[in-house]
Amino acid sequence: MRKVSLAFVALAAALVFAAAGSAITNGVPDENAHPEVGALLAPKAFPDGTWEECTGTLISAHVFLTAEHCDLGVSRVEVTFATSFTHGVSHTYWGTWHGDLAYRKAASDPHDLAVVVLDDDVAALEGITPARLPTAGSLSNLPKDQKFTPVGYGAQSVTSGPGGKTFHYQDVRYRTVGTLNTVTPAWLRLSMNPSHGDGGTCYGDSGGPNFLGAGSSESTIIAGTTITGDTPCRSTNVDYRLDTESARSFLGHYVALP
Repeated sequence: MRKVSLAFVALAAALVFAAAGSAITNGVPDENAHPEVGALLAPKAFPDGTWEECTGTLISAHVFLTAEHCDLGVSRVEVTFATSFTHGVSHTYWGTWHGDLAYRKAASDPHDLAVVVLDDDVAALEGITPARLPTAGSLSNLPKDQKFTPVGYGAQSVTSGPGGKTFHYQDVRYRTVGTLNTVTPAWLRLSMNPSHGDGGTCYGDSGGPNFLGAGSSESTIIAGTTITGDTPCRSTNVDYRLDTESARSFLGHYVALP
């Protein structure tokens, strides 16, 4: 069982949610569908032998977007864009961590954003087209049946046993589809209820993208980054909107905004 980030749990408690959402559930291996999605690697393996601390997305040639609560406490961090990561075999890239200095554990607006400014032009080296950010205020009036495509390296399944719940990881990039529940000034709340045909996120998907649309209507626009959800990763995927003034204020220091 993966140790859950204390920062993630603290944030969830502050937001009055149960625990956090950070791994793709009820999904499928992403393979090469989203090469712009990568993983933030922990300095050493977790007890289960996996390495992904959080998920993120390349949003320019040198900029990798993730969540501030994924902060590893060091300025230099390592990421990978491998569809299936193997330590010592898969290629990785180094960069410098920059978190939103306004970050706080507040439900109204936690400013839970960070970027890794990569040393290399990863877009050119990997042949990746960076994902796009939404325009200002463009997510305020989404239809109630709006679909999203979450992508990440987090836990793919959850089982219950005598010692509680165990979250199972493969170090593999997965994707799924969720449906909009509600929009608030800072958040997108998505259904990930499998009984409704939805999938979602779990521990390890934090900071990862939720692309606007699904299937043939999926866009390259990241509507929100995964932040939290319910403890068993079964009900709601809660994502930080990227079209807000506060999100754009931070991101505008690192990339050109649409």
